[in-house]
Amino acid sequence: MKKELHNDPTFFGTDSIPKILLKIAPPVMLALLIQSLYNIVDSFFVGRYSEQGLTALSIVYPLQLIITALAVGTGVGVNTLMAKYYALKNDKKANNTAGSGFIISIILWVLFAAATVFFLKPYLRTSASDPTALSYAYTYGMIVCVGSIGLFTEGIFSKVHQAEGNMVLPTIAQICGAVFNCIVDPILIFGIGPIPKMGVAGAAIATVGGQILAAVITGAKGLRKPPKPKKFPEYTGKIFKLGYPSIIMQSMYTVYIVALNMILVKFCDEAVTVLGLYYKLQTFFFIPLIGLTTCIVPVLSYNYTNHSFDRTREVMKWSFIVTIAFMFVGILCFELIPVQLLSIFSKSEKVFEIGKTALRIIGTSFIPATFSLMLPIFFQAIGRGAPSVVLTLLRQIICLVPIFYAFSFMGLNYTWIAFPLSETITTIVGFILYFRQINIWKTDYGYVPKKSQTK
Repeated sequence: MKKELHNDPTFFGTDSIPKILLKIAPPVMLALLIQSLYNIVDSFFVGRYSEQGLTALSIVYPLQLIITALAVGTGVGVNTLMAKYYALKNDKKANNTAGSGFIISIILWVLFAAATVFFLKPYLRTSASDPTALSYAYTYGMIVCVGSIGLFTEGIFSKVHQAEGNMVLPTIAQICGAVFNCIVDPILIFGIGPIPKMGVAGAAIATVGGQILAAVITGAKGLRKPPKPKKFPEYTGKIFKLGYPSIIMQSMYTVYIVALNMILVKFCDEAVTVLGLYYKLQTFFFIPLIGLTTCIVPVLSYNYTNHSFDRTREVMKWSFIVTIAFMFVGILCFELIPVQLLSIFSKSEKVFEIGKTALRIIGTSFIPATFSLMLPIFFQAIGRGAPSVVLTLLRQIICLVPIFYAFSFMGLNYTWIAFPLSETITTIVGFILYFRQINIWKTDYGYVPKKSQTK
């Protein structure tokens, strides 16, 4: 049978784990860094255009996270299912999975765009009080949400390439989209020559344009023929069964950020701005962690399907080691230069005063966050969605929001303690479930770890 792949994913089960991670992780991390530049570049230039505009972007940010959750989560489902079919040497079903993912992305975009038209204004009123900030938020939110077709489709196309072991093309696409955004953003925001000053609307248009460009590049080789209509529901069900934990995990960011914004706005709009800036700054330091969670899904799924449990555990071990090393850099920056980091986006002394305390406290959560974010991905990759969802809910809703709310009665500075507390609690529960899963392998499959075999 002729090979339909551009790349051979069988190396997931043969090469050494460090070699695999070294091959697939850097391009994904670079792509994520570039992808994060969309919102960061917007914030940088909009912050110089208007302080209220910066608040507006912080308010809309949770909606962009929902789009990312739907796009990336569905993409993870496609990615994981394709990896399983490749492990079973069934290239036809892998390609049908990719084709189904594209159709799903279009449907999701239409539904989200329609929801934006009806529900954007009611949402905005819950997160800010300044009329100018609300006006900017409506303009920016309407453009980036209704125009999100590029983000939805690129999320699928990139995961198709990653399932095949091709990490380079998605990176190239992200670079092109980000460069477009960086060049066009200031031109449309401030105007130049015959191009009028468009403010936050210009930032939104530049973002949408960059996303569409990235989608076109990845779609050129990532688009696959969908299965016959009668088979589409079957593939859709399998994709969402594997992808729903990731969708929920990503969506929880939106839920808890909205909840935290509603608590913070009672103190002041600047506190909402600080939370939004934290998530922009966090992106840089969490990229190795998020990049690895993206990369290890097909590797874990491939080896688990082949009952290579030692390799599955080794993937987790090396992922922990690599991300912890990177997270130390984030801790140092948040503890030593918080004001300098905030000044990249804002010139407000009140933002600096609130933000320096917030960043220093939140920075202590980075090490436990390594485990609380990685362990749900492990369960998702092996097809156990329930523990993955439980850990995500525990981290982002069950622990964080109630603790944040309770501490708000003690004062604004105490609210930030909720971050390290929720990460630590989730990590402890996550490891209990992780080692319980290993015991299940021992009981059900007769798994004996290599160290035990040599004794």
